[in-house]
Amino acid sequence: MDNSTHPQFEERPWGSFTVLTEGEGFKSKIIQVKPEGQLSLQSHKHRAEHWVVARGTATVTLGEEKFDLEAGQSIDIPKGAIHRIENFSDAPVDIIEVQYGSYLGEDDIVRYEDIYGR
Repeated sequence: MDNSTHPQFEERPWGSFTVLTEGEGFKSKIIQVKPEGQLSLQSHKHRAEHWVVARGTATVTLGEEKFDLEAGQSIDIPKGAIHRIENFSDAPVDIIEVQYGSYLGEDDIVRYEDIYGR
């Protein structure tokens, strides 16, 4: 495990994430989406993701579909799929994310929509 090249905790306009661990071809995080926060509508060229909702209700966009996932529910995000997490509640949503692929850098992102202007 080598976390030396990645900050353990990063704030974003929509909330924050904490890198738990990473190794060859994988990385795990806790993502916290603040109330009324949403990640950009995005895709990744080099990685797939698996999300497990740990607390709250997350609205997940995957392609043309939307899902409301409760604590304990999960979803797979295939490499290249357009996706987003939104929190329409008044309480934070916590998601455990496992990324896997050939490249796991934060710059492996293609944004399609972003309310924060990134």
